[in-house]
Order: sequence, then C-alpha cells, then structure tokens
Amino acid sequence: MDDIEPAATEEDAAPRAAAGERVVIAAFTASMAAALALAVVYWRGGQAQLEGVLLAISLGGIGVGMVVWAKRFLPSGEITEERGRMASTDDEVASFTHAFEQGEQAIQRRALLLKLLGGAVGALGVAALFPIRSLGPRPGRGLFDTGFRNGTRLMTVDGRSVRPEDLSVGGVVTVWPEGHVGEPDSPTLLVRVDRPELFRRPTRTQWTVEGIVAYSKLCTHTGCPVGLYQSRERLLLCPCHQSTFDVVEGAKPIFGPATRPLPQLPLGLNQAGELVSTGDYREPIGPGFWNRRR
Repeated sequence: MDDIEPAATEEDAAPRAAAGERVVIAAFTASMAAALALAVVYWRGGQAQLEGVLLAISLGGIGVGMVVWAKRFLPSGEITEERGRMASTDDEVASFTHAFEQGEQAIQRRALLLKLLGGAVGALGVAALFPIRSLGPRPGRGLFDTGFRNGTRLMTVDGRSVRPEDLSVGGVVTVWPEGHVGEPDSPTLLVRVDRPELFRRPTRTQWTVEGIVAYSKLCTHTGCPVGLYQSRERLLLCPCHQSTFDVVEGAKPIFGPATRPLPQLPLGLNQAGELVSTGDYREPIGPGFWNRRR
C-alpha cells in the first residue's frame, strides 16, 4: 500500500499562516511607500525612470499581497463531508470552540490586511492624481476668447501701437492685443482699402476706422496664417491651401477649402488717436471645427 502523507497539523499551519501574513503586510506596506514616493516625484517635477520603478513596486506589491493572501488564507479545492450523526461529541465541541477562538484572532488579523490593502490602493490613487493634474486646467472658454477687450491697443510685433496714418492705402499689417504680442490665438490683420464705400455686407462697417478693417489672421480651414494680400483685387490668400477671402465683403471665402469667413474684430480710436479694439471677436477664430456644437 502506498504511503499516505500525513495531514498538516495545527502546529505546522500556524507558522505558515504567520509567515504568509508577514509577506502580505510587507507587500502592501511596500506598495503604499512606493506610491507615496511616486506622488512626491511627480510633485517635484518627475523623473521617468524613477517613476517607472516606483510604479512597478506599487503595482507589484498589491499583486504579490493579493496572490499570497489568496493562496494562504482562502479555501482551495473541494471539501466534502459525509453525513453523519447530528449530535456532536465532546471532542468535536472542544475542537470547534478552539477553532472559533483561533478564528476570532484570524479575523482581527485579516482586518489589518484589509486596511493595508485599502491604504496601498488609496496611496496609488493619490499618486495617480498628479499626472492627471499635469494635464493642466480645463480650457473652458479659452478656445473661444482672445486677449482683445474694449479699449485694448493694437500692437505690432515690435511693440508699437498703430495709428490710422501709419497704414497706407492698400497696406496690411499684423497686430496683437497689448500685453499679448506673439500669442498664437490673437494675430490680426489690419487692411486699409482705398475706397471705404466698397465695403459690403456682411462687413460690419461700424467696426472699421477710416477704411481700415481688422480680420483674424488664422485661416478658418486649418488655422494657417493668412499672409498674402492682393491690394488691387482686395483679396486675402492663405498660402497653405489657397483659400481666398474677399476683404470688402466680410472676408467671405470665394475660393479654396475654407467655408467660413475670417472673423472680424471691432475697431475704434482712443483719445491718443491709436487704434484699439472695442471688444473681442464675436465668432470662434481659427479652424471651422471650433464652432461646432454637439
């Protein structure tokens, strides 16, 4: 007859359980420490290699702890018991009482493990908040608003204000709102036409000054800078895809893939005779998809 391996006694099982608990505690504690260190690294500017190591320790600690927990403390295999008598012997009652007392202690120890698991997962969640925060603030109206306000002076790239007499007939100059020179969402073209009476709708003539009209320099097709002006035909051209806009008719596209006019900026004069904006653009600037609604 084959030899039968004796079942593990309670004396053997207790040290194994204690060793397993120590492993789980160590794993969850290491995970928490690594996650908190990861949060500190993110907060201090980040370091890719160290972040990878700490993230691996944090996730690995949770994984090791849960695997050991499952193998050492959760029942495995099929357990069957033959139906016998309903009454219990004195030895069975004593064995149950002893097991119940041991179980109370085990439940207390398991509660500690659960708290450590919650702490490890919570610390990892805290660390995850930092890369989410690094995405920056919500854009809000930032995609629709520029630096132009009522009374904002128009400035050239070298920081000079513009007066009507600075712009010759047929001339064009790029300007930005004061304090926002060089901002990518604010380049604006000032164009002076020879005959202001040529302005036709949808041009807002009340937003022009002495034949000077202002349009966003960002093409409404893909946002390329509209930098070419044909003064004789009074046309603005985008060099990227040849979209062409009629200056005297509200910068309406007459050729090319652009489907929206260039937004017009309202103009005025301050007491010093300098060109200023009397408000922001009323339409979204740049590519056409900015103004789409769900």
